[in-house]
Amino acid sequence: MQEQEYTYTTAIERLEEILQKVESGTEEIDNLYKLLKEADELIKFCRTRLYEVDEEVKSLLDSINEPQA
Repeated sequence: MQEQEYTYTTAIERLEEILQKVESGTEEIDNLYKLLKEADELIKFCRTRLYEVDEEVKSLLDSINEPQA
């Protein structure tokens, strides 16, 4: 993945750009490999971020639903 810090949204946007390039069929094989490798890293990042947010939301909901003393 590039040296840039991604947010979930920017990672998805980059994945969409990569998909358009791959679907165009005009990329050379060496660049195609680099794009697919970057896409793989972005997908892993997005999955991890979704898992983290899911856990944070579950924790927040659990604390909201706890009986008040």
